[in-house]
Amino acid sequence: MKKYLSEFIGTFSMIFCGCGAMVINDFTGGTITHPGVAITWGLIVMSMIYAFGDISGAHFNPAVTLGFAVAKKFSWREVPKYMIAQFFGAIAASFTLLFLFPESDLGATIPTIEPLKVFVIELLLSFFLMVVIINVSTGSKEIGPVAGIAVGSVILLEAMFAGPLTKASMNPIRSLAPALASGNMSQLWIYLTAPFIGMLLAVFSCRLVKDENCCDDKC
Repeated sequence: MKKYLSEFIGTFSMIFCGCGAMVINDFTGGTITHPGVAITWGLIVMSMIYAFGDISGAHFNPAVTLGFAVAKKFSWREVPKYMIAQFFGAIAASFTLLFLFPESDLGATIPTIEPLKVFVIELLLSFFLMVVIINVSTGSKEIGPVAGIAVGSVILLEAMFAGPLTKASMNPIRSLAPALASGNMSQLWIYLTAPFIGMLLAVFSCRLVKDENCCDDKC
């Protein structure tokens, strides 16, 4: 139960702070700024990894959970339980933001370019993220100093340069929850598919380029 509660709290915190920064930036006329929003995403993910990594592995993302399972770093039996915890954590955060800022879009991932380009960008962002995750994380528990900094940094980087175009989701539940709470489902299919594909490609690429410590039963 502690693992699932950790995933719930971690996902709640990530969505509330990350999407919250986007909402407050709009609400205050840009006082947080785009770099500030990107930094918020990176720091909250890093912080939650350090807070809960030794309990649940700090996935906070169903595509990451699936990727770890395919890489044989995580039990398939735990996958649906983790995804359920992540879903309710994200939903709780989005509806909390809806209560606080009922007129906002709740940080929904609304693209500003053509759907196909959004799909390619989100796929690549998710690929890059999982390449880092699969090489610095164990899947079930994180107890070292590396994972939080590495994962938080790549999220900050990707949010910084791709945020204005696609909102740099990289996480199906990060897009689904604000969409459900706000009622804005625009191009949601992209954000529900591209992260899974990108992260699975990252797992397969790991198998091709690394001889040890990647995607085998010994991990």
